[in-house]
Amino acid sequence: MRRSRSCLVALTAPVALLWHLWMPEGSPLAFFFESKEDPVERTKRLLKETDAVFFDVDSTVVTTEGIDLIGKCFGIMKEISELTHKAMNGNVKFQDAMAERLQLMADHGMTKEKLEKCVKTEGVPKWSPGIKEVVQMLHKQGTDVYLVSGGFQNMIKPIALELHIPQKMIYANEILFDEQGNYAGFDRKAPTSASGGKPKVLRLMKRRKGYKKMIMIGDGATDLDARLEGPAKAFIGYGGVSVREKVKKNADWFITSFQEVLDVLPKGTDL
Repeated sequence: MRRSRSCLVALTAPVALLWHLWMPEGSPLAFFFESKEDPVERTKRLLKETDAVFFDVDSTVVTTEGIDLIGKCFGIMKEISELTHKAMNGNVKFQDAMAERLQLMADHGMTKEKLEKCVKTEGVPKWSPGIKEVVQMLHKQGTDVYLVSGGFQNMIKPIALELHIPQKMIYANEILFDEQGNYAGFDRKAPTSASGGKPKVLRLMKRRKGYKKMIMIGDGATDLDARLEGPAKAFIGYGGVSVREKVKKNADWFITSFQEVLDVLPKGTDL
């Protein structure tokens, strides 16, 4: 009896392994194996299989917070930064924090013309080490790459251009001005303009593109939502600029350097 039982295990183990490799997406057995797999190892595996990776921008792709830089132009960087941290830690509704910050800047002289000058002086990207190489390798393995940000289009478009990410793959916010160039609010129809925006973007792209395996990478609570409340198969928390305990605790894989991702992705010669 003992011998036959060990033979049965020996026979079924390879079958189980093969089924794990080829099992249909969303099958009950797929869920079973994923739940048993170490989250970090599972995320590393998914990085090589993913259809699309969605990157937060501020304090992830770049080391700065775009809205803080705009605040600097109008002499209120400290006040803006404090409100930004509250929003990123999930302590206030995103849309409320954005409205408060933008109104504060408008009260300190922000107009369309002055904002455009600010972007030219403060909008030069300060890249997180290794991010350009990560995006390049994702593109080489055939993965679609998106930028999804609570920041602003005018700050993010130059970043996307340098990373060879098409403009249609940017989801970010737009500051509105009236005919005289005075501040007139922000586009509240944009999915990223409110809490839950990043899960909304991923659900939208899943419907449009049919993606089955999506990964979100970012530093904040709004990025984590894409995993907890959205269709992201994995969330990589990035702590290379700021370490947020909620993100670190709940990430499938928490990294402090993009070299950790590069070490997982196939090298150019292996593609």
